[in-house]
Amino acid sequence: MQNKIKHTILKGVAAFAVTLFFACGNNAEELQRFSQRTDGPAAKGEGIVLRYTDSGKVKATLKTPYMLDYGISEFPYQEFPDGIDVTFVSDDDKENYITSNYAKLFKQTNLVDLRNNVVLIMSDSTILRTSQLYWDQRNNWVFTNRAYTINFQDGSFNNGNGFDSSENFKNFLSSGNQSKMYIKEGKNTKSDSLNE
Repeated sequence: MQNKIKHTILKGVAAFAVTLFFACGNNAEELQRFSQRTDGPAAKGEGIVLRYTDSGKVKATLKTPYMLDYGISEFPYQEFPDGIDVTFVSDDDKENYITSNYAKLFKQTNLVDLRNNVVLIMSDSTILRTSQLYWDQRNNWVFTNRAYTINFQDGSFNNGNGFDSSENFKNFLSSGNQSKMYIKEGKNTKSDSLNE
């Protein structure tokens, strides 16, 4: 009788194992998620330097002292708790820099959340400072709902309570702003033609 019970239990365990094997199929990613713990990062890295290249040309370099990768979570992301330092190289070989004391990159949406002492330095010496900046890499858009300051090379500035902009700042919409701008008058301006 005991042998019959053991044999029945072994048949049940074997049937469960076969069912589990065929239910998983070839979906290795799901099996990996199932077998790994999800309460912490899947990977950690120190002293990271990442380079993004396009057709053999370096387009961006990211440096960070510490990175956590939550790539197997339901909404995968990379976290940079000690901040980032990124250099972007434009098509005309001009460099723009951005730093922050904290950053998070959401992999599915390509949205970057930069926080704490965010500083963007453009190749023309324009400097943007804010406490938080979102960068939508997919749509080439940057925005914030926090106070910001932009200082331009000629001494003009723009302060506000938030903005939406293309990443090259050609389409710029801000709220609650105050600014001082210098405009150069040329020979063909209306004021010049009225004085002649």
